[in-house]
Amino acid sequence: MNQAVEARRGVVAACTAFLIWGMFPLYLHPLVGVPAVEILAHRVAWCLPCVLLWLAWKGQLDQVAAALVEPRTLARLVLSALLMAVNWWVYTWAVVSGRVLEASLGYFIGPLVNILLGVSALGERLNPRQWLAVGLAAAGVGWMTVAAGGLPWVSLTLAVSFGIYGMVRKTAPVAAVPGLTVETLLLAPIAMGWLWFFGPGTLSKSLATDPLVSLLLACAGLATALPLALFATGARLIPYSVMGLITFIGPSLQWLLGVTLYHEPFSGAKAIGFAIIWSGVIVFIADGFLTGGAVGRRAPRPADTGPGSPSSGSRDPR
Repeated sequence: MNQAVEARRGVVAACTAFLIWGMFPLYLHPLVGVPAVEILAHRVAWCLPCVLLWLAWKGQLDQVAAALVEPRTLARLVLSALLMAVNWWVYTWAVVSGRVLEASLGYFIGPLVNILLGVSALGERLNPRQWLAVGLAAAGVGWMTVAAGGLPWVSLTLAVSFGIYGMVRKTAPVAAVPGLTVETLLLAPIAMGWLWFFGPGTLSKSLATDPLVSLLLACAGLATALPLALFATGARLIPYSVMGLITFIGPSLQWLLGVTLYHEPFSGAKAIGFAIIWSGVIVFIADGFLTGGAVGRRAPRPADTGPGSPSSGSRDPR
């Protein structure tokens, strides 16, 4: 498969993932009465059979076994699993707590976190416009911190955890769905243990008679696995800076839902903070069009060509 075909495949996969994530509050909102930690446990528990069945059908279970016995790969996936769990829990808690706008802000900041990670961890270089975009985002966060009397921890946690998650998955030499399967295998014992010991006493027990709640919890695995697999595929097939442009699909849809459907307050200091951050986003998008979405990279060293490095070309083999 040539690079142009791979790039198109990656763009389609990434766009679809962020469309699903952008509409995800519609999925979670009917679960407002269920504790966020229980929703997280259901997402992990039901995600595992989905990905295992998919890999069995594709004949790729051997890739899971290979990742589990390779120490460096497993170490990366342990880290990505923990980051994934943090991101899922905070996002779920934000939506069911009526803080969709804060969640959307986290994913607006996320792409700007990505380019900082590209500089600090992947040796990429930023041009003046990209530094301006990062500076505006930082100013916006600073304004909201002063105005609210505290850091917007929901937004920052989502932005940082998802940015590092994407970078770790990009550098892990394992395909998209097998990698997700290893992550859920690592998290599943904790999730299933929680449901076994604590689940029967939680509020969702009394809600189990609601067919919609029962259906949404049971389908949580598919709703979780599909966009994550698409994202992981896209992250491995297109430049990380291009992924940063596509990322804005998700938070834009979430913001629209928060303002128009859920009528969350959006005025005063919050509106000013969003406006400053959006200015950085606009600068970043404009720079992407001017430069073709490229972030300057350092020349690769010999060590960079090994398995799992950003320039090694290790992609989803499917």
